[in-house]
Amino acid sequence: MLVVWKLDRLGRSVRDLITLVSELQARGVNFRSLTDSIDTSTPAGRFFFHVMSALAEMERELIVERTRAGLAAAREQGRVGGRRRVMTTEVVERCRRMLDKGATRQQLADVFEVNIKTIYKYLPVYK
Repeated sequence: MLVVWKLDRLGRSVRDLITLVSELQARGVNFRSLTDSIDTSTPAGRFFFHVMSALAEMERELIVERTRAGLAAAREQGRVGGRRRVMTTEVVERCRRMLDKGATRQQLADVFEVNIKTIYKYLPVYK
């Protein structure tokens, strides 16, 4: 018997869950979800499994939909996700001036507390 805490921890879609449970049954293994009270060793349990797996997939899709809507609303208000850029145009210009005065790229990385690869990304050797 395969025991999981909650049905949505086992798979992402109804198709995946049904395929997995079918494979388990073909091997003589039953499935049990503790929180959802599903036990596929009975006909009623198998029916309930199909209903609950469809609900779990719908719940996941609603969460994704709400997340996307929230991100879109935040963007409309001018908020953007992610980290703030360290290498702004002003910083890149300062780096160029420092390079022209003889600083090395490693020194720039140390001063601006970024990885050397970041310096090379914004200030490649070739021009």
